[in-house]
Amino acid sequence: MNRRNIADVFANQRDVEVVGKAGDGEEALRLVSMLKPDVITLDLEMPKMDGFTFLRILMSKQPTPVIVVSSYAQKENVFKALELGALDFVTKPDQRIPEDAYELKEQILAKVLMVRSLRSTFVAPPSRRSMLSGNFATDPRDSAPAIRAYVAPRYLVAIGSSTGGPSALLEVFSKVPQNTTCAIVVAQHMPDKFTRTFAERLDKRGTVRTREAEDGDKISRGTGFVCPGRQCMEVVSVESELRVKVQAPASGDRYVPSADRLLTTAARAMGSRTVGVVLTGMGDDGLEGARAIRDAGGTVIAESQETAVVYGMPGTVVKAGLASQVLPLPEIAEYVANLST
Repeated sequence: MNRRNIADVFANQRDVEVVGKAGDGEEALRLVSMLKPDVITLDLEMPKMDGFTFLRILMSKQPTPVIVVSSYAQKENVFKALELGALDFVTKPDQRIPEDAYELKEQILAKVLMVRSLRSTFVAPPSRRSMLSGNFATDPRDSAPAIRAYVAPRYLVAIGSSTGGPSALLEVFSKVPQNTTCAIVVAQHMPDKFTRTFAERLDKRGTVRTREAEDGDKISRGTGFVCPGRQCMEVVSVESELRVKVQAPASGDRYVPSADRLLTTAARAMGSRTVGVVLTGMGDDGLEGARAIRDAGGTVIAESQETAVVYGMPGTVVKAGLASQVLPLPEIAEYVANLST
């Protein structure tokens, strides 16, 4: 039923041709080898060979953009799939896709058409390749010191990202050292039901104490905050303390969560000690925020086309001449890590 409903999404789209349908992972691998599709939609729950096994084999033998279609209840599975190389995901209310789920179908179409924006040859980015080979970062949480009192960060790292961002952010957070003097705030384009789970995943990956932001949270060194989905996050200074301000999007916010709003307010609060990082993603969210950071004397790092899954967001920053440095993802992770030294 789901295969039929997804195929119907593309029935009248001249830009999309459905070249095959598979009922399980084994059949999908055979069809991918024969048909060499430009993009695959994937349900993680399949008989014989599940979606995770399929992704591992696919990305090692024939890397292909994959859009995961998953239910709200499978949040952890979605992030595991992204770490294994899936490009992006859409969410369905339950296991079956209703025929009248028009918004969901529009999302599937948009994600599939987005593949045209990818670099000409799709490869799993370096961070994903290391994950596929089993080189996961060790969990340092047991040895990381708990932050009990507010300590102002030396630098504030404000990150904006979209498609491909979850894996990229995991790479960055995993490299931040235990003695970091920074704090990190993130605007990742993601549905509201997933940002809390994603923040918990970032928290487990590294030493930065990370959570989904709540209005009024104090931004102390060694802490990280992810903007809740369907909300926007700002950085404000209250009585010499940096705090998070979470509120509903304004009419002028073209993207939600808004990287522009986060980066702009970070620059206002921290000035030259702001480091803006614009990672992979479609569109131009982060462009105006990068401009505000440069105007405040801060530093702007844009992900290079070499590793950005979609070069839209960082590409617009580079084209506007606002990037202090253009770096591949592993070097961005090292840059953020070295801010503490």
